[in-house]
Amino acid sequence: MMRKKRVLLLSEGFGAGHTQAAQGLSMGLRQLSSNVKTRVLELGAFQHPTIAPWIFSAYRKTVTNNPNLIGMLYQSYNSKSLSRLSSLALHRIFYASSANIIKQLEPDLIISTHPFPTVIVSRLKRAGLSTPLCTVITDYDAHGSWVDSAVNSYLVSTAEVKNKLIQRGVTSEVIQVTGIPVHPKFWRLSNREETRNSLGLHNMPTVLIMGGGWGLIDNEEIMAYIARWRNQIQLIFCTGNNEKVMQRLANDPRFQHPNIHLVGFTKDIDKLMDISDLLITKPGGMTCTEAMAKGIPMLFYNPIPGQEEENCQYFSEHGFGETIQSSRTIEAWFRRLLGDEYSSIQQKRYNNQLNIEYNPQYCSESIIKLLQL
Repeated sequence: MMRKKRVLLLSEGFGAGHTQAAQGLSMGLRQLSSNVKTRVLELGAFQHPTIAPWIFSAYRKTVTNNPNLIGMLYQSYNSKSLSRLSSLALHRIFYASSANIIKQLEPDLIISTHPFPTVIVSRLKRAGLSTPLCTVITDYDAHGSWVDSAVNSYLVSTAEVKNKLIQRGVTSEVIQVTGIPVHPKFWRLSNREETRNSLGLHNMPTVLIMGGGWGLIDNEEIMAYIARWRNQIQLIFCTGNNEKVMQRLANDPRFQHPNIHLVGFTKDIDKLMDISDLLITKPGGMTCTEAMAKGIPMLFYNPIPGQEEENCQYFSEHGFGETIQSSRTIEAWFRRLLGDEYSSIQQKRYNNQLNIEYNPQYCSESIIKLLQL
């Protein structure tokens, strides 16, 4: 019996998007071919389960409390590869055993959905590792940290990102424009009525608010304003793993209402997007790509300088959403949901799905070709 092709997908836990991309790609590969075996690892969390959560938590607090610092770091390293930083103690702590992991798993292909694994595997390749490395860029910008001469192929979100890589010295032949991989469940729309009933939700204009762990739901002014619409609009607040925020909202009388639903970590984001008419979110590359696949219009809250600004610009320019300038932006959309424009918003949603520039399967299909299956 022929040995299945082994694909090792490496990510990191700085925000859920990078790992979601890896998991979506893993599922897509296995659906397309029964001859592929996949393994998804967050390198840092796998090797150092006690240290990693502390570092990721510190990063999240910095993003929430001092986003300008993240923006400064983003810009300062934008012109550089991360390879020159790879001798830092942080990298030695996290990735000292990466070579052993790869040796044990014997992958035919390594896929990285985060710059850190790209750096580590690239170093190992320069030291003699022969396994091909494919980097999947999970944003709508080509930051310098993604770029390394040892990478064998790049899969990118848009033609603009491909051009930026070429400007950074990457040859065109190793870059494919595939879109960002999303889980196959985002490729299709479910029956809205059945989904509403299964989730215990009402048939009325519905808004999904995401970003519990990254500052959006911590904004008292915006949250209070949104809650004011609870008699007319069904509001779903998704707080993710942020139990502190979930508890605070649950104890707040303004959020104790039949039309307000508080959701913690859930694997049903695809269903919540299906039955919602508008998404209010931080402009993370993965969440926005999932929403784009579902066709749901988006309002972007306070993008972090750097990749979130680039993401925001891309989705706004292509008509998939707009940035919240003030509560008036929210008011205008809420009034549209409650008025005569509701049906035209629904039509635009289906048009959005038709206008997506890539097929959500492209990424998986490209990997299958790299494996020569």
